[in-house]
Amino acid sequence: MLTDDGKHLYVSWEEYHQLIERLALKVHASGWEFDQILCLARGGMRPGDVLSRVFDKPLGIMSTSSYRDEGGTLQGRLDMAKYITMPKGELAGRVLLVDDLADSGVTLQAVVERLRSMPAISELRSAVIWVKGVSCYTPDYYVETLPTSPWIHQPFEEYDNLRPQALLNRYEV
Repeated sequence: MLTDDGKHLYVSWEEYHQLIERLALKVHASGWEFDQILCLARGGMRPGDVLSRVFDKPLGIMSTSSYRDEGGTLQGRLDMAKYITMPKGELAGRVLLVDDLADSGVTLQAVVERLRSMPAISELRSAVIWVKGVSCYTPDYYVETLPTSPWIHQPFEEYDNLRPQALLNRYEV
């Protein structure tokens, strides 16, 4: 649900899963055949997992981080993992890169440039749920464009500040 001021988008678990399924359908409708999925951790892990299961393709993981300042709301320096985790073999062939959103687009653009420099990758396409209006990068597949570039409150954010003691308190009678 987008707030009236256009600055915040609140997404429930049900909406989140439906958006991932709609992303899968967009990729499927394109007719593009791919060999592997690479998701960006952490935001792309849930969409990447679902797409990996739906398309029955191996899932690789690449860790990136750029949200550090002010409780994770301001973009800081981009850090990209040196290695990509794969179940077996190497990242190669036709690869679908998956993340949750193209916010500024800086992370996706940098990862795409790095992956395109890898000779084992013959074709690369990208898929996200949301593309913000301020993004400098437009993925090949996306579900929603957000012209006002709101802050997206995803359903799993409740865990960002939940610590074990608070979780324990939740289940104590």
